Amino acid sequence: MSKKLNIFIMLAIAAALILTACAQQQNSNTKEELTAQIETLNARMKDLEAENQELKAQLKNFTDASSHVLNAALNAMALIKNKNMAKLADLVHPQKGLRFSPYFFVDVENDQVFDAQQVAKLSEDTTVYTWGVYDGIGEPIELTFNDYYEEFVYDEDFLNPHLIGINTPIGSGNTVDNVTEAYPDGTFIEFHFTGFAEGYDGMDWRSLRLVFEQEEGQWYLAGIIHGEWTI
Repeated sequence: MSKKLNIFIMLAIAAALILTACAQQQNSNTKEELTAQIETLNARMKDLEAENQELKAQLKNFTDASSHVLNAALNAMALIKNKNMAKLADLVHPQKGLRFSPYFFVDVENDQVFDAQQVAKLSEDTTVYTWGVYDGIGEPIELTFNDYYEEFVYDEDFLNPHLIGINTPIGSGNTVDNVTEAYPDGTFIEFHFTGFAEGYDGMDWRSLRLVFEQEEGQWYLAGIIHGEWTI
């Protein structure tokens, strides 16, 4: 009995040693796996922090740019409201001039474009220009600048609109809105009225878009686009 007992005890000890070794091996493997996972997570955290810093920088640049162009647009709109064309001429793009579009579709071939010197004298200009065609009837829009101004520029108090959007179309009708194609390098600010008369369900909305482009770090006015419901 004594000999059998000794053999049993030895087997038990051997089994315990084997189990302990297996547990240690498993723990060792688990530790190595956890260490690898932690290292992977730390690397990912560093990547995310770098991405976060880059996004913050982009957001700051976007906010700064939006603030600058909005200030330029508000300044321009105040001049437009007062029909101070001489001062507005200082904001006109030096190479591309200033294009006037009576509706949201910008006709880059036929819309009237004036350089800064011409813009400065527009309020005194009695020339009858063809600005496009009237929506719905197809008749040519033949007006002096002052008459065009009353109908297709400052026909509402756009300096005090219901909404303002930066590179965000607000008004919409049946006409093709091609502002981004006509001004691929431009930033537009839309001054928008949602409507005026009850019962029209907003179909009497009005918008005026001022399109700016940068030249040597400065924002210049390149387009004035009038918007209203079209059929």
